[in-house]
Amino acid sequence: MRIQLRQICHARSGDKGDTGNVGLIALRKEFYPVIVKYVTAERVKDHFAGIVLGRVERFELPNLWALNFLLHEALGGGGTKSLKNDAQGKTLGAALLRMELEIEEEMEL
Repeated sequence: MRIQLRQICHARSGDKGDTGNVGLIALRKEFYPVIVKYVTAERVKDHFAGIVLGRVERFELPNLWALNFLLHEALGGGGTKSLKNDAQGKTLGAALLRMELEIEEEMEL
C-alpha cells in the first residue's frame, strides 16, 4: 500500500537557530506503529536531500503518538542570518507530510 504521510499524520515545525524541528503526530493511535517503523531518521534525511546538510535525529513520544525530528544545518544559519525564504523552518512540517511510504500493512484511512 502506498500512502503519503499527510493521510495518517499532521505536523508542526519551527526552528532553533540553524536546526529545524519537526513534530510528526499520528492522527490515530493505530497509525503510530506505522510511522515508528517507516519514518526513520535516514528516510527523513533522504526526503530533505539538499536542504538538510547535517544529521537528522529522531525522538519517539509514544504517549503523544508522535515523533520529533531535529534537522541539523537546515536553515542556512537561522532566522537572523539566513537568506532562505523559510529561515525559521515553518514549512518543513508540510514538506515532510508529502513523504510517500510503501507500507506492508493494510490500513483504513
